[in-house]
Amino acid sequence: MSQFTGFPTDTIKFLKSLKRNNDREWFNKNKDRYESSFLEPSLQFIDAVGQELGSISKRFLAVPKKSGGSLMRIYRDTRFAKDKAPYKTNIGIHFRHEVGKDVHAPGFYVHVEPDSVFIGAGIWHPEPKVAKQIRAAIVDDPAAWKRSARSKAFTSNFKLDGDSLKRPPRDFDAEHPLVEDLKRKDFIGVAELDESAIHDPKFAKQTVAAFKKAKPFMKFLCEAIDLPF
Repeated sequence: MSQFTGFPTDTIKFLKSLKRNNDREWFNKNKDRYESSFLEPSLQFIDAVGQELGSISKRFLAVPKKSGGSLMRIYRDTRFAKDKAPYKTNIGIHFRHEVGKDVHAPGFYVHVEPDSVFIGAGIWHPEPKVAKQIRAAIVDDPAAWKRSARSKAFTSNFKLDGDSLKRPPRDFDAEHPLVEDLKRKDFIGVAELDESAIHDPKFAKQTVAAFKKAKPFMKFLCEAIDLPF
């Protein structure tokens, strides 16, 4: 696999064009652009991140495969969707925990879309049992949660984001000083980036450097749900 030298300038242009022409005929005519501007640089990026990811934890995987790896499928599952557009119009890359099987596993994430480039760390939409374990860990050791999610290193790069419950979760104190965190349905930190960042040959290294700032946060979440870090 060739070395990552940044996403080409056509990556964003391709995604914009795909959004305007989200149909199989257009996609098939532009398969070469998909290969050169989407698929190949994404796999090179995953490979480059994988060379550095072990410095954070050996438990998170960077798998540069067209399908079944860290790169999320461009094909949408439209079976139960009102929107029948066949393709996603973003690049999604998930470096998930070794025991994870889908996007709900603990992991690091990279999102590339016109006007929306960001990286993330944490657990998105965990199942209720997992969310309850995380909330219990916050209650059991609020100081550890604050060290992981309120530290200067974390907050200077990431902000806690995602959906929240409208009311405090059942079985938890509605007056708890961290009740807003207990109400979270997603336990994720997000760092928004300038669109131009993806074209830098150092983007993979810069991404891992940012992920390192979220290491205590990810460690807290993994330990909360009894996963090795």
